[in-house]
Amino acid sequence: MNRQETSSSYQELSEDVEHADANLEPAEEQVDKEDLDDASSTILPSIALYPGKAELLTCKHHLHNYIPPLVNPGQPGEIECTTRRINYTDPFANGTKKFAVIVEGPRDVKQQELVFMQFYLNETDQDFSAIDYLLFSSFQEFLESPNKPDFMKACESSYSSWKFSSGFRTWVKMSLVKTKEEDGRETVEFRQEISVVNYIERRAKASGDQLFFVVFEWKDPFIQEVQDIVTANAWNMIAILCGIFLALFKAADFAKLSVKWMIKIRKRHLQRRTQALNHIS
Repeated sequence: MNRQETSSSYQELSEDVEHADANLEPAEEQVDKEDLDDASSTILPSIALYPGKAELLTCKHHLHNYIPPLVNPGQPGEIECTTRRINYTDPFANGTKKFAVIVEGPRDVKQQELVFMQFYLNETDQDFSAIDYLLFSSFQEFLESPNKPDFMKACESSYSSWKFSSGFRTWVKMSLVKTKEEDGRETVEFRQEISVVNYIERRAKASGDQLFFVVFEWKDPFIQEVQDIVTANAWNMIAILCGIFLALFKAADFAKLSVKWMIKIRKRHLQRRTQALNHIS
């Protein structure tokens, strides 16, 4: 089995999906491969956050990797992101309800767009506070899903969840990986690199008040495509069988030499013992 990895460039992701669909509809009969690639490259990543009792204070999109200084950290601000709130049943715990905030992630790769979010939590009975999140590839599919709770249950069952803690500014750099399995199925998942920067507290100390800061951005402007290729034919099978027989012959030869060596050592031992007995007599 050989694993083949290729990379394809993102197209510009700042166009709206509805606008892209509207442009494709009139030329539906004349769509070529390049047009299909352009349409499928409009990626709207989605971030599902599980804040628990934490409150979302601000959510903004910034360009060129620049986040301006916070004016009033810990205070409610503008929420410029497209968000949805949803309740659904935990797929791993029957009857347990989960609350999630779904946020549309960064889209414009060329201008290094990122999403910066700030949360506030007032808890005094916790030793460690963290917010769970998971990434899935299509915010548009979530919006168009007729049953959003089941859609989120399927995402939670398929993708890994992560955490970011309070008191730090957590940077999450995402890269999208498309994998084509042997049976033809295609799966899409995110790989991510996480770095943490200590946040210098400049507020008046308030016991139990905790702030969370998280930044989501694209790691690079490429989609990694991983494909499993199985090569099996008559000549390969003969080569595999020859390798097996060669290994068996080597094992038999080694066993034969081992037996000869043991017999030789035994004869030497008996000869020395006989000489010792003759010397004593």
